[in-house]
Amino acid sequence: MTQLPLPFEIISISILLVILVADLLLVVRRPHVPSIKESGLWVAFYVGLALIFAVAMFFIGDAEHAGQFLAGWLTEYSLSIDNLFVFVIIMARFAVPPKLQQEVLMVGIVIALILRGIFILLGAQLIQNFSWIFYIFGAFLLYTAYRQAFNKEDEAEESKDSFFIRLVKKRVATTPDFHGAKIRIKVDGKRIFTPMLIVFLAIGSTDLLFALDSIPAIFGITESPFIVFTANIFALMGLRQLYFLLGGLLERLVYLHYGIAFILAFIGVKLVLHAMHENELPFINGGKHIEWAPDIDTVTSLAVIIGAMVIATVASLVRSRKDRAKEPSNIGA
Repeated sequence: MTQLPLPFEIISISILLVILVADLLLVVRRPHVPSIKESGLWVAFYVGLALIFAVAMFFIGDAEHAGQFLAGWLTEYSLSIDNLFVFVIIMARFAVPPKLQQEVLMVGIVIALILRGIFILLGAQLIQNFSWIFYIFGAFLLYTAYRQAFNKEDEAEESKDSFFIRLVKKRVATTPDFHGAKIRIKVDGKRIFTPMLIVFLAIGSTDLLFALDSIPAIFGITESPFIVFTANIFALMGLRQLYFLLGGLLERLVYLHYGIAFILAFIGVKLVLHAMHENELPFINGGKHIEWAPDIDTVTSLAVIIGAMVIATVASLVRSRKDRAKEPSNIGA
């Protein structure tokens, strides 16, 4: 695989960061609840931008670069959609007014981008210096896949505050109501926090947990920090609009977590096989590579990721349609 030109990488990241900043300023200057049409146009714009970027990587780099980016972007996008489920619960639990939800989502996206940037740098260094880290990444993803598929807590359990949030609530006094997007206001001459602080902390801690899952997953597809970072940026761009576009549809994607679990398990196995192929194992024939361990190519990875998400989505919509058909009709009542 050829190396991408450094000017292309610098220009690409600069343009993407400018777009993110412009999106943030738009939210600050025009706080509102976007319509389905507006949200759909923005999501289509960001998806189209990602596909154009993949084409650019194909011509500037090669098919391997483009394929790795698409596979990484789709993986991160699917995990981001799963992240939206938790965002919905957080918004409902803290009764965030609809007009303020855009600000909360944008702050959540910025926090996620910063956290993932840090983990990307750490992950790249670990891979460069300790190639056996793929075993740990693989095992972690297999565990995460199992937890995603078979240990899915119900909404009542998921809606409980984490230990960190409970601790903050106990130690930090807050106003009973929101005051716009302000985190702190003055009441009777005293500075006091608003519930927005708790919401931001809940979103940030959620982002941290999802970053722990997503970074090993994408490093199972590519070892290029540039592709990892750009795939994460594109997965987060448009996430705010996707939140409003999907709306109640999120609750109908009942099998989505199985699709995500399958993707994580597949990448976990891929990482372990890659480690077995690349690293000498001292307990096998005096320390040799396992020649039979295959390296799963990018095209296969891309096909598996797309197939898993399509099957999970279609199965969810079919299940939802059947459930609605079973509901008693009020016609003639």
